[in-house]
Amino acid sequence: MPKCNDPAAFEQQLNSFVPAERRSALEELQTMVSSGEIAVQPMKAEVNLHFHTFFSFNANGWSPSRIAWEALKYGLEVAGIVDFDVLDGMDEFLAATKLLGLKATVGLESRVFIKELSDKEISSPNEPGIAYFMANGCFKRPTPGSDEDRILTSMGETARARNVAMIARVNAYLDKVQLDYNADVAPLTPSGNATERHLLAAYDAKARKVFGNDSALFKFWSEKLGTDLSEAESLVPATPKFHEKLRSKLMKFGGVGYVAPENGSFPAIEDAIRMMHGMEALPTATWLDGTSAGEDDAMELLGLLASKGIVAANIIPDRNWNIKDSETKALKTRKLKEFVEACRSFEMPIAVGTEMNKLGLPFVDDFSAPELQPYVQDFMDGARCLYGHTLLAVCADFGYLSPGSISAFGDDARARRLFFTKVGRNIPSSESMDKLAKLKGAAEPGKILEILG
Repeated sequence: MPKCNDPAAFEQQLNSFVPAERRSALEELQTMVSSGEIAVQPMKAEVNLHFHTFFSFNANGWSPSRIAWEALKYGLEVAGIVDFDVLDGMDEFLAATKLLGLKATVGLESRVFIKELSDKEISSPNEPGIAYFMANGCFKRPTPGSDEDRILTSMGETARARNVAMIARVNAYLDKVQLDYNADVAPLTPSGNATERHLLAAYDAKARKVFGNDSALFKFWSEKLGTDLSEAESLVPATPKFHEKLRSKLMKFGGVGYVAPENGSFPAIEDAIRMMHGMEALPTATWLDGTSAGEDDAMELLGLLASKGIVAANIIPDRNWNIKDSETKALKTRKLKEFVEACRSFEMPIAVGTEMNKLGLPFVDDFSAPELQPYVQDFMDGARCLYGHTLLAVCADFGYLSPGSISAFGDDARARRLFFTKVGRNIPSSESMDKLAKLKGAAEPGKILEILG
């Protein structure tokens, strides 16, 4: 165990694959904050609701507890985690943020098939009909044995099967560099829920083990990536760029390991939405950048998704304005404006964040950027709304799409969004939390706001 006066050691322990070690370290750090040994930043008007954890892939190897701790140190108003195909980090993150007194949300990300857009590329490049998709405001799992539970389980199983099949194809191409999924990949994440980025890290590590870190390694990758030797020598040490090159050559569309999705490769969007309703989470559209045929008309896209039960949206702002090429930047910032305005029209709260699933991504979006200034209020209120839902769902059985909320607001999406946004401006006292808990089964908006003051 680290010494009590060694915050850095406790921070490192937060990334342990042993849950008890993570919890112990977080409690020690919280004690040091309470005693004044560690100073944290005051709350800022900044949010990140899209941190991937080490249960899918975090470039820094951060656990849900580590993300909660970093959010406290920085002063995020709302922090949220999102993992691919699993909710393995949900309970830990909600418990960690409760201990630290943070506003928190939990999301789940996957990919779905949209039959109405089967002939159009949407948000998954070069894969017509396939879109990234999220549940936001997760706070419980589907009932064991239910149809919703089966859908969630199948998401993880399908992802694993895709990875195993991809490894077989890439192994055949790389010849001397061979991965075994169970031995080389699954141990890189606590629950074995590997992503393509785990595969990249594993292939990088295995090649170094086979060839060392000298000319033989550069020659190998030069041949396999189809680059000249000098380019390989500069690329391989630059890990983020190198991994993106590997991903393009080995795993993405046109790569040796890529296989186009077949019918049933991803759940139908209707099934995913049914699963999310079973968890009382918010079905959330994820938007790439508006440049594909499926995303070109934001109002049309959100109209279709709203008709299926989508009630929120997700944006990764940095990829829509922080662009060197002026023409591309002008196009994507215009599309960003169109999408935010469409979300306003449909009264959809917007979740934003930076992912942090590859090296070099910022901890939080630059809300001071002129290109984002018109939307900062949308981003802040979206985070508050999703936190307000999470708070009330856990404390009072009064989530965004709960029977009580539907009874109170009916089809008035604006009133619902504004109410949960107002709730989300608060961090309730323990006394208020107790009062909210007593409302379970009988909560109503006026009484809730009265308790929160």
